[in-house]
Amino acid sequence: MPGLRKVFRDAMGRVHSLRVLSEAGMVSLTNIKMSVQALQEVKVWGPNVTALRRSVRLNPDGVAIVDERGSVTYRQLDRRSNAIAQGLRALGIQHTHIVALMCRNHRGMVESLLACAKLGVRVLLVNTGFGAPVVMDLLQRERASLVIHDEEFTPLFHQLPPSIPRWLSWSRDGLDRRTPTLDQLVAKAPRGELQPPREPGVVIQLTSGTTGTPKGTAREIKSVLTASDFLDRIPMRSGESTFIAAPIFHSVGYSHLTLAMSLGSRAVLHRRFDPRKTLWSVQGQRCTTLVLVPTMLQRIMELDRHVIGSFDLSHLDVVFSSGAPISTDLVQRTQAVLGPVLYNLYGSTEVAVATVATPEDLAAAPSSVGLPPHNCVVRIYDENGNRITRSFVTGRIYVRGSLTVDLYTDGTQKDSIDGLVATGDLGHFDPSGRLYFDGREDDMIVSGGENVYPVEVENLLMTHYRVRDAAVLGVPDPEYGQRLRAFVVPVAGTRIDVRELREFVRTRLARHKVPREVVVVPQLPRNATGKVVRRQLLAIRLGPQPH
Repeated sequence: MPGLRKVFRDAMGRVHSLRVLSEAGMVSLTNIKMSVQALQEVKVWGPNVTALRRSVRLNPDGVAIVDERGSVTYRQLDRRSNAIAQGLRALGIQHTHIVALMCRNHRGMVESLLACAKLGVRVLLVNTGFGAPVVMDLLQRERASLVIHDEEFTPLFHQLPPSIPRWLSWSRDGLDRRTPTLDQLVAKAPRGELQPPREPGVVIQLTSGTTGTPKGTAREIKSVLTASDFLDRIPMRSGESTFIAAPIFHSVGYSHLTLAMSLGSRAVLHRRFDPRKTLWSVQGQRCTTLVLVPTMLQRIMELDRHVIGSFDLSHLDVVFSSGAPISTDLVQRTQAVLGPVLYNLYGSTEVAVATVATPEDLAAAPSSVGLPPHNCVVRIYDENGNRITRSFVTGRIYVRGSLTVDLYTDGTQKDSIDGLVATGDLGHFDPSGRLYFDGREDDMIVSGGENVYPVEVENLLMTHYRVRDAAVLGVPDPEYGQRLRAFVVPVAGTRIDVRELREFVRTRLARHKVPREVVVVPQLPRNATGKVVRRQLLAIRLGPQPH
């Protein structure tokens, strides 16, 4: 009987996914032949190449990519990635190899991804914020056979063995004349058609590494139906224009690049984020979706309101934020300035999509991360593995979805219960079923026997009119076991009174949640997706503290 229920549930899930994809224009229920072809091709070519082939058939001269060098059509993208794939194959790259990409957001990154996918090669996406020691360790651990990178990262690879060739995906200044470029690879590449790979290529995405060495997750997508996990709660449609500000090496940017191509839409890319230039491109390219991480949204909202109002953003329907927690204050400011367009996705490298807070969710509950898509299951368990069903009770968050991965490339496995994978986060539900993020499991501290979740204190500090940014950590304490230490960034032109700020917290939260120490810093160390690198904060030496 349980098996029959599962079969029925899975069948209904597929029906729901097809309806969602049909509404978005990704599949056509009237053109069954084309839809079946896409469903079959993704098992051979993978999602990105399948999306490219579909767009070449439907709209070959449609614009696929816009970056600082202009626009690229789907036909040009197909031909260019074919040539790169042929060049890589001539170098001896086969489906058993791993190619590492360390690139910012531009056409070279997309072309390289597609070329590797056409060969069935495993691709390692390297965080552009990593230093040389971490990069070298990753390339050795993941056994990279070839590296494609931007010219600016050349100094990081001085210790790379000559046996691992390097190619430049973006060369602006021409300072690195020793490393050949993709243009040179294309010029020498043999011509001809590419045969389908033995298996679809796999993309290895890395965890943030904010608390330790980054781990790799290999996500293999063999069904276009998985896109419904995003589109179920986010109204993106085919033939639109999407500005992808979030880095493509991260799951946020990568997933939206895949979605844009799958929808036959235009992906607008900038190598570096600038709030004014972003709004200028959103206006000029008539973008309907803007994909970013919370720190990027924060920088846009810090612009003068008259500056933001000088851009025509009337066509912007979706501002998609993910990758790090977003403060209630930032949610409310965004809604006030841009209107009901903010969508906040909660997920992780391992589970991809867990919940999405729509503008309606955020209007009703600004601090929530929303509800799960139809085909995702989110549950909360206590430390003994018992499921928590009561509202407002904090526990460990577990997720099951079509994009969930529980195994790392180093062979270690993520904790799981009942087929659901742990996110490593703590959270709770409200009576409406909305999920709330209460912090990382390893962030929770016990101070004087009381559980304290630093994110609650961070959110409160962010509401203070003189605080621009804040992070709260637990540090050892000989009397209480642990105590809170707050790091705050002042609003430009203001000075923070530490005594007054502690009193601000004391009058609003329980005594054990008041930071014993408050450290004023010019900025918080954050990685490319906006997560605070907490080990760098702990290395800051403290001055004398007021009592």
